[in-house]
Amino acid sequence: MIVINSFNEYKCLEGQMIGVSAWHTIDQDQIDRFADATLDYQWIHTDKEKAEKEGPFKSTIAHGYLTLSLIPYLWKQIADVRNVKMEINYGIENLKFGQPVLVDSEVRLQATVKSVTDLRGTVKAIVEAKLLIKNETKPAYTGDVIFLYHFSQEVL
Repeated sequence: MIVINSFNEYKCLEGQMIGVSAWHTIDQDQIDRFADATLDYQWIHTDKEKAEKEGPFKSTIAHGYLTLSLIPYLWKQIADVRNVKMEINYGIENLKFGQPVLVDSEVRLQATVKSVTDLRGTVKAIVEAKLLIKNETKPAYTGDVIFLYHFSQEVL
């Protein structure tokens, strides 16, 4: 895990792939709980028998938004951004889903710092996020996650 204490430390990471998270298994229980939270009960996610018989993947798959919602959890395994008063998940740009995540697949996040900008005291970091699927060559998605940070004070 990398520790980032300031704008200057973050800025030094531009252009670097800074790490990957641990593997995380997305099981049917997590998919079902996500369906309950979002009220998205599409059968491809929640009906195991129908997905096995009629679905194109012969199993249920994770919601795309479920896989996106893992970004904060997995990001915290890659980078420990300290000395902040506030951190904001500002957005995601250029998001492309590459392939579905089948139930019981293991996924992990790979993060590359694309840019770090000081916007008059607010630090804007754009991090390319790739959700890798174990034993697959194509990622589940790739997108540019935008974080905003208000550092407590500059640490040199």
